[in-house]
Amino acid sequence: QVQLVESGGGLVQAGGSLKLSCAASGSRFSINVMAWYRQAPGKQRELVAKITSGDSTNYADSVKGRFTISRDSAKNTVYLQMDSLKPEDTAVYYCYVIARVAELRTYQYWGQGTQVTVSS
Repeated sequence: QVQLVESGGGLVQAGGSLKLSCAASGSRFSINVMAWYRQAPGKQRELVAKITSGDSTNYADSVKGRFTISRDSAKNTVYLQMDSLKPEDTAVYYCYVIARVAELRTYQYWGQGTQVTVSS
């Protein structure tokens, strides 16, 4: 099994910045994909950004140019640097990982979520 621990959410004014972190821990696993999703009240959960083991990245159109996803493979940690935040970025942000465990099959894991609130 893989456990995910997120940190870095909070309250920020529009135009400000926040950095989210998500650390994966466990035994005998290798990470294929790390990503951030978000869910605003009354809306579906949506992909914000993802990064693969080969460092290929994808972003939602709404965050391109403002958010940057990165990872530290040695620490099994993914980061989301969020700049020029807007009130519409307010949501619960979830870390998501696809990992191969014990060299067998792959599994999907979700973090507990961290609240990001952007005030206007």
